[in-house]
Amino acid sequence: MTKTIDRREFLLGAAVTALAVSMPRFVFAQTPKMKVAGVHASPVENAWNSRLHGAMQKAAEDGLIDYVFSEGVSAGDYPRALREYAEGGAQLIVGEAYAVEAEARQVAADYPDTAFLMGSSGEPAGENFGTFGTWNHEAAYLAGMLAGQMTKTGTIGSVGAIPIPEVNMVINAFRAGAMEVKPDVKHLVGFIGTFFDPPKAREAGLAQIDAGADILYGERIGTADAAKDRGVKAVGNMVDYTPRYPDTVFANAIWNFDPLLRLAMADKAAGTPTAKNYTPLSLMKQGGNDILFVDSMVPAEALAVMEAKRKAIKDGSFTVPIDTAEPK
Repeated sequence: MTKTIDRREFLLGAAVTALAVSMPRFVFAQTPKMKVAGVHASPVENAWNSRLHGAMQKAAEDGLIDYVFSEGVSAGDYPRALREYAEGGAQLIVGEAYAVEAEARQVAADYPDTAFLMGSSGEPAGENFGTFGTWNHEAAYLAGMLAGQMTKTGTIGSVGAIPIPEVNMVINAFRAGAMEVKPDVKHLVGFIGTFFDPPKAREAGLAQIDAGADILYGERIGTADAAKDRGVKAVGNMVDYTPRYPDTVFANAIWNFDPLLRLAMADKAAGTPTAKNYTPLSLMKQGGNDILFVDSMVPAEALAVMEAKRKAIKDGSFTVPIDTAEPK
């Protein structure tokens, strides 16, 4: 147990070190605090939303912002929530425009003095509509390399939300990593049609296990429940699921929103236009994503192969392909 904790602490420390070395120093005005609002379409315990929510909570704890948020906001209510926060004086609004692209962009155009940082498959707009995608595909690729070496049935599975580019990319990367070490691996894919429905993700995972999968990539929360129920292994996505599933989840493809948030905050504080794509700050070399794993659950030979690739990603000698096509 001690060894596992040490390893995970080491990896987190390495990510922080990489961030400190490679990222620009962010300078914020001391007073007054920036007013930041989070508009979450899913509950904040949902993996993706929890990363945004946690980063903004941390900024508030550091005394940089006053943070307010809404969660479980439906697509129909989303534009109204954005407008209410803008009218209420929020200087930066963080959220997701995937289901309301046109509406969110119109709200931003109506409030040019408010910065919007939105998860989006589209491009930045105007002077104040910044976008970001979730790039933890590098970590997913490394997790796939472990899965490809660990599967006993030769079949692995992935359960995703909706086949949008950001979801497709991470699932495709997981498959590509597995195929690097096991070219004949069979990869099953299922989508649950929503961003938050743990029981539905569990059912999709059970179906893949019934079809022969002995390792599941849980792009959606609930997938690991299926793995736990059937005694197979799983990979977590976005957050560290190991404490919740200590005998099931052997690796996690972590995504860190903090670098993106802090740069957007710095841009807003400096009066710099925030209509930019903040996605590249998700790269592993920027501290935006990394893999966490449990040593005792991963064979040493599999770990060595993965670590060599991880080093190559960080030093730039290997680039994980970005494939946003819908997985077959």
